[in-house]
Amino acid sequence: MPNGTDPLARRAAKRLRGWGGVAAMAVACGLTASLTLLPLAHDGSGAESTAGPGPGVGTGVQVGVRAKADTCENPEASLRPASEDGASIRAIKDRGKLIVGVDQSSYRWGYRNPEKGTLEGFDIDLARAVARDVLGDENAVIFRTIPTNQRIAALDSGKVDLVVRTMTINCKRIQQVAFSTAYFQAGQQVLAPKLAKSITGYDSSLRGKRVCTAEGSTAYEALEENSFGAIFKDEADGTKDDKDLLTVPNQLDCLARLQMGEVDAVVTDNALAAGQAAQDPAVELKGRPFTTEYYGVAAKLGNDDLVRRVNKVLVDYRNGPWQKAYEDWLQADLPGITGPPAPLYK
Repeated sequence: MPNGTDPLARRAAKRLRGWGGVAAMAVACGLTASLTLLPLAHDGSGAESTAGPGPGVGTGVQVGVRAKADTCENPEASLRPASEDGASIRAIKDRGKLIVGVDQSSYRWGYRNPEKGTLEGFDIDLARAVARDVLGDENAVIFRTIPTNQRIAALDSGKVDLVVRTMTINCKRIQQVAFSTAYFQAGQQVLAPKLAKSITGYDSSLRGKRVCTAEGSTAYEALEENSFGAIFKDEADGTKDDKDLLTVPNQLDCLARLQMGEVDAVVTDNALAAGQAAQDPAVELKGRPFTTEYYGVAAKLGNDDLVRRVNKVLVDYRNGPWQKAYEDWLQADLPGITGPPAPLYK
């Protein structure tokens, strides 16, 4: 949490308008989140979160659709559910704790409640459900906060068993990590000030505009493919001289940049943007989602027994707990979602 000495956090605090205490705290957390993994309280609880796209999560396709092994036709296809203990599960049981990489600054997904000092949100509830199934106790979990651009590294290094952090499944990432079946549908969208009437969405209205994204995000990849003339790269992107102005470690940093007038718009998952719009009534979603993306729980490549176990948890989670978590954290800002995506298996 901020200690009052971070200049960016202080500047943001002075510029915030229309924010409540929870929202202001969430931004401060985002601005000062460490670039290394930070262990959080073992009792972090579910947080408020922003979910799925405006059109809502679809019912998905029929369970059992098989992805072709030599293509990336269905990157959301995952291993079939199973409860057998393999090496990964045994290691977790021997440790007595499940270690999960999460966010602590995404309102309604994973954020630290400043009044309780605990983690809450849609992703946090899901992580607890996995801990309850594997270890018999939803509190047998250690949460480690990780920036967007360190999710894969945290798995590769073994610092976390799983990442439950609004992580989109796509063809590139399935070569780097092993995903569960999809648990939420989202889409990329533009967030900008309500007064910025000239910005109409992900289109030519972004020409010449300064657009902020998180490093390693699918939003950044979308802009690389078609920026519509937007300015979205820092001069020293990816180097020690990167100023983290247009590309930032944590997505919530973009909202602070927007509020301080340092950028003109943000491109991110509308699931996250909806929560930011709920925090700050001066900003709004522009246009419509321009992608369809699915969030999955990520594990290290090769940890198949853990992936199968998570998929087993998700089978039951879709039949009740998912809806409750949606109602608790997301429905107010993302109404009309009828249920989770149907799973695909390979």
